[in-house]
Amino acid sequence: MPSLGPNLLADLPETLPEELCQTLLEGSHVRIERIVSIGHVSPDDFWYDQPEHEWVVVLEGEADLLFKGEQQPLHLVPGDTVNIPAHCQHRVVWTVPQRPTVWLAIFYG
Repeated sequence: MPSLGPNLLADLPETLPEELCQTLLEGSHVRIERIVSIGHVSPDDFWYDQPEHEWVVVLEGEADLLFKGEQQPLHLVPGDTVNIPAHCQHRVVWTVPQRPTVWLAIFYG
C-alpha cells in the first residue's frame, strides 16, 4: 500500500553550513533528491560534469545556473524546470541568501 512521503517544503533549516542533499528515492536507473541551498554556490572553478541526465525544478527560492561556454546564467524561480544532459558542465553561481532555495532533482540514465 502506498504511504505518504516527506513534504518537500517542510523542516527547512534557517541556516546551513553547506548545501543539504537528501536522496528521497533511488532505483537502478533513477535517483530523486531534495536539495536545499541558502546562499550556497558551486566552488570557484568547479563544474558539475555528471554521467547521468538531471531534470531539476525549483520549488521555492531562486537560483542562477551557469552552463560552460555561456556568458549569462539561467535564472530560475519557483516552478521553473531545466533538463541538463549528461556531461553538460554547469555550476550554481547564485542562490538567494535570505531564505531557502529548494530544488527537486531527478537523475536518470
